[in-house]
Amino acid sequence: MLQIPYIPETAPFTPEQRAWLNGFLAGLLSQIPPGEVPAPKINGAPSQPLEPLHILFGSQTGTAEGLAGRMAKEAGKRGYAPRVLALNDYEQASLTNGGKAVIISSTWGDGDPPDNATAFWGWLESANAPRLDHLQFAVLGLGDRTYLDFCGASKKFDARLEALGARRIVPRGECDVDYEPAAKSWMDAFWEKLPSASGANGVVTHEVNGHALNGKLLQDKPTFSKTNPFPARLLRKVLLNKPGSSKEVWHHELSLAGSGLAYEVGDALGVIPANCPALVESLLAALCTDGDEIVEVGGAKFTLREAFAVHFDITKPSHDLLEAVAKRAPDSELAAVLAPEQREDLKKWLWGRDVLDVIKLLKNPLAVAEFLPLLRKLAPRLYSISSSPKAHPDEVHLTVSAVRYETCGRARKGVASTFLADRGQEVGAVKVFVQPSPGFKLPADSGVPIILVGPGTGIAPFRAFLEERQILGAKGKNWLVFGDQKCGSDFLYEDQLCAWHRDGHLSRLDLAFSRDQAAKIYVQHRLLENAAELWSWLEEGAHFYVCGDATRMAKDVDAALHQIIETSGAKSAEDAKAYVAKLKSEKRYQRDVY
Repeated sequence: MLQIPYIPETAPFTPEQRAWLNGFLAGLLSQIPPGEVPAPKINGAPSQPLEPLHILFGSQTGTAEGLAGRMAKEAGKRGYAPRVLALNDYEQASLTNGGKAVIISSTWGDGDPPDNATAFWGWLESANAPRLDHLQFAVLGLGDRTYLDFCGASKKFDARLEALGARRIVPRGECDVDYEPAAKSWMDAFWEKLPSASGANGVVTHEVNGHALNGKLLQDKPTFSKTNPFPARLLRKVLLNKPGSSKEVWHHELSLAGSGLAYEVGDALGVIPANCPALVESLLAALCTDGDEIVEVGGAKFTLREAFAVHFDITKPSHDLLEAVAKRAPDSELAAVLAPEQREDLKKWLWGRDVLDVIKLLKNPLAVAEFLPLLRKLAPRLYSISSSPKAHPDEVHLTVSAVRYETCGRARKGVASTFLADRGQEVGAVKVFVQPSPGFKLPADSGVPIILVGPGTGIAPFRAFLEERQILGAKGKNWLVFGDQKCGSDFLYEDQLCAWHRDGHLSRLDLAFSRDQAAKIYVQHRLLENAAELWSWLEEGAHFYVCGDATRMAKDVDAALHQIIETSGAKSAEDAKAYVAKLKSEKRYQRDVY
């Protein structure tokens, strides 16, 4: 009897890992042509072909991929043959032939699709895009409501699919940073609209090694995850900048001993932060309350002070709060820039402002009962892991720039970065979880050369990559391009990187310190200066990685890469574009940008 792949919820994986594994196994099952796939026999019922369901994801951090795996697991239970694919692998789904497809995607930049969905969008929006009249589809978007183009990529996908004749199964769903409730609600609505396939025949029994499972193992093992974070002790912190720097970058080492948490290089660590106590007190004062009153959050009761400290985001104002304040203060500068056509003016006005700035526009404070529903939940912060578990067993390292600045007459702090820097050790433990990043990994063949472009704290995952390759004795060449402001004060991990260069582990180390000379030099300039060499490495099969700022650096590096391929590869602009697209499809061009 054909066994349905299934990882039980008590298996020692995080929910995201378990969802991904379920989707992966379901995807393997669906590789068999649908006509040859017998449905499991239920209560002696005859086998029937399973109806295919394609689940395509666009994911920068792995969240959308995890949700796709979760849908695949449910699809298998309901008698479908799910197939999980990255959106850039859309050709394998044969969407032009019709059928049913689910698209789950995050948004990157200014409403753009994530890296593993760019080719799909290029195909979909082209003037030569085919009609999709026989396709039924559903779209779920992941985003952050503090950005003006919230869920922009999923909106584009949804509208374009409809324009090409595809039929919507359920309305497009939208998930904020706290995505779980909205995702569950959308999935429930989807399955209600799309009943079990004809091959399901009621209840599906999951089997592993021929033995039916009822969802329980003989012994339950506690697993730590986003919903059950592990309290990690902060072992050590080291300031990486030297005197004279305008920056404050810390190297943090946390203990994972006893957690059972496992990570791979390229993954991220989720940190559950707490708000600055001084900001909490200022907000309480602005609301004319002492903070001792009891409020309910998620079914539990806390003092208002506790709720502001650990449950609500009191830095980024929600759009609901902005609208509520503008309505009550129609003559305020906020009300003047809230119109949709003034989105750029609103973005400029919001820069550096927090919830306290917004409510101070009111003559009379909002009542607490009215104010709390206008706040967003305090979301975890994800940081690229800067250590190899092979080099540092039971530890995880982070490279975090403490954000501090002054604007509008007040000092401002980054929520999680200063929580770690100022209070991480005194709180006793930092709540953490592992966020897998399946789209940002070293090549499976350790003999393949790699090119790493990581200015500033973008060095984090590449320190991990280089530690991993050193421990494994990898034979592949390693090229790092690092940059920051000043060599004398901002050369992060200088001793370690220079030692690797001296002993040959780093075949090349190119540095770009922007403020050590009159003309600013950035990492993209170093790439262009070494264009012929970079092209040679690419032609040898090198993988190209970028980590760091998404708004400028990543775009400038991408433009430089295209230019190098054109000049050193003697290609047209269109051919260079196709070459880069091929690099991405082969997972040889990967980015971890924020």
